[in-house]
Amino acid sequence: MKKLFYLLSLLLLFQSCRPQADKQKAAFSLPEVDDVVMYQVNPRVFAPRQSLRAVAARIDSIASLGVNVVWVMPIYPIGEEKSKNSPYSIRDYKAVAREFGTIDDLRALIDTCHNHGIALILDWVANHTAWDSPWLKQHPEWYTHDTLGNVVFPPGTDWTDVADLNYDNAEMRLAMIDAMKYWVTEVGVDGFRCDVADGVPADFWQAAIDTLRDAAKPRKLLMLAEGKRNDNFTAGFDMNYAWDFKDALVKVFTAQAPATMLADVDKAEYDSIPQGKVKLRFTTNHDHSTEVTPVEQFGPRGQMAALVATWFLHGGALIYGSQEVAYPKPINFFKYVPVDWMANGDVWREHQRLLALYNAESGLRHGEPCSFSTKDALVFSKGNGVYVVMVNVRDRKVDVELPDVLSNRPRINLLDSTDVDVKGRIPLNPYQYLILKNK
Repeated sequence: MKKLFYLLSLLLLFQSCRPQADKQKAAFSLPEVDDVVMYQVNPRVFAPRQSLRAVAARIDSIASLGVNVVWVMPIYPIGEEKSKNSPYSIRDYKAVAREFGTIDDLRALIDTCHNHGIALILDWVANHTAWDSPWLKQHPEWYTHDTLGNVVFPPGTDWTDVADLNYDNAEMRLAMIDAMKYWVTEVGVDGFRCDVADGVPADFWQAAIDTLRDAAKPRKLLMLAEGKRNDNFTAGFDMNYAWDFKDALVKVFTAQAPATMLADVDKAEYDSIPQGKVKLRFTTNHDHSTEVTPVEQFGPRGQMAALVATWFLHGGALIYGSQEVAYPKPINFFKYVPVDWMANGDVWREHQRLLALYNAESGLRHGEPCSFSTKDALVFSKGNGVYVVMVNVRDRKVDVELPDVLSNRPRINLLDSTDVDVKGRIPLNPYQYLILKNK
């Protein structure tokens, strides 16, 4: 009887715990694409080994920023032949490199993210493989050859550590889709950021995305293209890169181009894409921070003004892991670069405040901007004037002359909850920004 009582007690305990576990699991859902706040994880700034565990240990901090999607850079085994130690030189599409951990570490990271209401997407490299990939030995016909019959690295690049794949080969396409499907159905990722998407035919992406979405049902997937072609979206991607906006941002903040350029480029980018799709907006990413960080490019205060200009015009916000602590020097993602996550707490809290505001005020994410920008200040309203955002893009004081349609309204500064008397001319300190809302 004692044994029976013990077994019954265990069963009751299991049943009492299970609803809570199921509740936690059910609490996660993929954010709508226009609500995405993405955090790019470069595992090599978290730890020199077993970095997936190190990332999982920091999810509390990442979540507290206001993030709802984590994009993890490639974690697959890296090629050794002609190697530069780039994570984008992939030897095996269905494995995790020892440097980063194990497949169970990745599953644990996904669970940790989901328990925090965060989706996890993996970086996918469909354009090329490492030279010592088994594919090349077993199926050389899956690769691009020159006139002498030699396999080549991607034309027009200096990526000598990788071999270019031939998308005229139907068998290779099927193998690529099968590899992507593995991570969705067997591991549970929530989608992919697809590297060099414009280097791969759109009809492949359409077949792949259709297959992946069907395999994932009833779950939804988030698909991000590192590209700017319009057929990214007809192929099924939800988001692609706002390359033009980043280029304009640099011109405005560092080369004295007029702030009106930002509003013009924003409109041009969104006029060119289907309704409901989103451009990923960023002040940096792993490629850009290899050359120059936001601190170096825009200055300590300019980096935050640039961030407000980037996120609040149309959404699609991205943080590259390290910029929230104002990491000062370029990060070479081909090797381990330690980041002090306790540095620059004021900058970290400023990122947090901005994202808290971004997440709380749907009108700032979804509203259509109406520009009143000047040469030296990005100024726009949303929600028929309910919101007004002003960003001084210069390292000097600037006066903003507000039009009558935006003046003489009682407003509150959402950054500090103070009342603001908005009448005519508004003085802005160097790189100051204001985010105002009708009272």
